[in-house]
Amino acid sequence: MIDESFNDVMGRLHERDDAAAAAVFQRFARRLVALASTRLDRQVRQKVGAEDVVQSVFRSFFTRYPQGELDFGGWDGLWAFLVLVTVRKCGRAAEHFLAQRRTVRREVPLQPGPDSLGAPNDAVDGEPSPAEAAMLAESIAELMDGLPDDDRAIVALRLQNYTVPEISDRVGRTERTVHRVLARVRTKLEAQLAAAGA
Repeated sequence: MIDESFNDVMGRLHERDDAAAAAVFQRFARRLVALASTRLDRQVRQKVGAEDVVQSVFRSFFTRYPQGELDFGGWDGLWAFLVLVTVRKCGRAAEHFLAQRRTVRREVPLQPGPDSLGAPNDAVDGEPSPAEAAMLAESIAELMDGLPDDDRAIVALRLQNYTVPEISDRVGRTERTVHRVLARVRTKLEAQLAAAGA
C-alpha cells in the first residue's frame, strides 16, 4: 500500500510547494551525498564535490516532477530514482573532468619547497582509475534501468552499505530473496563490465 504521507508530499510538490521540496530534500540528501562521495574519484572531487552533485540531482528532480514526467509509487521508488540520477551525474562528472583535454590526471601537484614541512605523497592508493570508476557508474546506471522496482530498491540500499538483514527489513522481503537478487545483479554487472572491456 502506498504511504499516504508520500501522496501528500508529492501532491504538494506537484504544486511547487517549498515545504514539500524541503521534506524530500531532508529525507534523502544526506544519504545521496554519502553515495556521491563513494562514486567520485578522489581527483574529480577536487573539481566537483558530492554536495554539488546532489544539488544538481535535486535541481533536475524539482524541475521535472511538477511537469508530470515522473511517477514513483512510493518513497522506495523515489529513492531508487534519485540513486540512479546521482550515479549517472557522478559518471558524467568523471567523463567531463577526465576528458583528454582537461583530465585532472594531467594536473601536477606543486612540489614542496625548501621551507615546506611536507613531502610529496608517493603512495599509490587502491582506488579504481577514473575511467574504471566512470565505466562502473555507467554500468550500474544501465543495470538499474532494467531492474524491476523491488529489485532496484534492494540494489539502491546495498549501494548505501546497508546489510542484507537491514535491506530485508526495509523492503519486506526475506534475506534469502535479497541475497538472490544481489547475486543475480552482480552476475549481470560483471557480464556488462566484461563486455565493455572486450
